[in-house]
Amino acid sequence: MTPLALPTFEDVRAAAQRLHGQAHRTPVLRCATLDQQLGAQVFFKCENFQRMGAFKFRGAFNALAQFTPEQKRAGVVAYSSGNHAQAIALSARMLGMPATLIMPHDASPAKLAATRGYGAHVVHYDRYSEDAMAMARQLSAEQGMTFIPPFDHPHVLCGQGTAALELFEEIGELDHLFVCLGGGGLLSGSALSARALSPHCKVYGVEPEAGNDVQQSFRSGQRVRIPTPVTIADGAQTPLVGELTFELIRRHVDDILTATDAQLVQAMHFYAERMKMVVEPTGCLSLAAACHAGVPLKGQRVGVLISGGNVDLQRFAQLLQQNPTQD
Repeated sequence: MTPLALPTFEDVRAAAQRLHGQAHRTPVLRCATLDQQLGAQVFFKCENFQRMGAFKFRGAFNALAQFTPEQKRAGVVAYSSGNHAQAIALSARMLGMPATLIMPHDASPAKLAATRGYGAHVVHYDRYSEDAMAMARQLSAEQGMTFIPPFDHPHVLCGQGTAALELFEEIGELDHLFVCLGGGGLLSGSALSARALSPHCKVYGVEPEAGNDVQQSFRSGQRVRIPTPVTIADGAQTPLVGELTFELIRRHVDDILTATDAQLVQAMHFYAERMKMVVEPTGCLSLAAACHAGVPLKGQRVGVLISGGNVDLQRFAQLLQQNPTQD
């Protein structure tokens, strides 16, 4: 078996140069209420304020910016529940290339509308019975488009790692960093940045309790596939961690934690009421674990990476109407 060629922090730095002037340098915010509650200094890296509303823009643009002229003419194909789709669509428009996105038929209406609004062609599939990756590979083979997966790609994950790079550049070293986790692109890229810029920082990936494939994989030392999980964190409904991302996670991440849907709703309430921010359920994973996973944080410097804020407003209102009290 050929060993994986793993990207390095230098690749993250190169991605940051490509993204300079293209991606937003998102704000790092504080909340005195949470600092007091946890007895810690908490720093929120707010990728909900990124272009198209999520960190995914970083990886998509970094990947598409490296296309050859021939690849640009043929265009890009990708699959996604929403945020990667929007990121690919926007990046393709900025770089002047066609894009086809394979999205679940029950995708967030807001994410679907935004993807089409950026000019992409959308093909629907059933996330519970059809294989979106196989569909993307087939389209790639038939039409000559370049397939860019949502997380298991060196250019994608290195682009995602620039969010943590900016966080460490702005506020210095941390004791703990909590990162939202689906397929592992954001986590693996963040871990590369953490190991280079804050080597003693403990890095945690946080996935939905109902979809803990990465936690099972991390514990067993090999990738574990699960059925597509049912959770409000639609951006983390991945049944299997990426091969490349898992190897980086295995090497550089300290632990994988989980959060319940009820904890995600509670975090959404906190962001809306205390910080006046719209954060999608998946983007709440990191805060939910910081508050509920039992990691001792008193007296520590803590990073919370908010992955995105793309949630349909009607759905957002419905979730906020739920009782936020932890079950």
